[in-house]
Amino acid sequence: MSRPPYDAPTPADIEAVSAQLAREARGVVGIAARTSAGEPTVVATAPRLPDGSPFPTFYYLSHPEAVAAASRLEAVGVMNEFNDMLAEDEDMRAQYQLAHEAYIADRDSVGEVPELAGISAGGMPTRVKCLHALMGHALAAGPGVNPIGDLALERCGWSPNAS
Repeated sequence: MSRPPYDAPTPADIEAVSAQLAREARGVVGIAARTSAGEPTVVATAPRLPDGSPFPTFYYLSHPEAVAAASRLEAVGVMNEFNDMLAEDEDMRAQYQLAHEAYIADRDSVGEVPELAGISAGGMPTRVKCLHALMGHALAAGPGVNPIGDLALERCGWSPNAS
């Protein structure tokens, strides 16, 4: 199984991510997306943390401005709108299912954790639960992979090119 494309984290990356999160970064196996200035934006996280805990969120949004943008969308109820779109649009549901499968494949390429079998993040594949996870996936995977993550990025008012 091939590994998804991401940069191996440097000590400076781990320090930057820890500062972004205001806590020690745990289980980081890669930097999956960066701003145009090179700042870590999404980390790829091991599916099992160093303390042994399973961790389903492979693509973890770390950049404070991106996190704040996702939080603002969630605060105004955009997830309800996206859930309605998902319920009404068969093509979107099919794309979201594929995004779910791609997410799991990416995570499993780092290590398979039985407790996480079939679980991705953000509510995939049937609902929209966490825009942070979905935006992280969209930033890491690129446009066209996660339709809800792409929509959230379009609406959030933040861009990795503006930071």
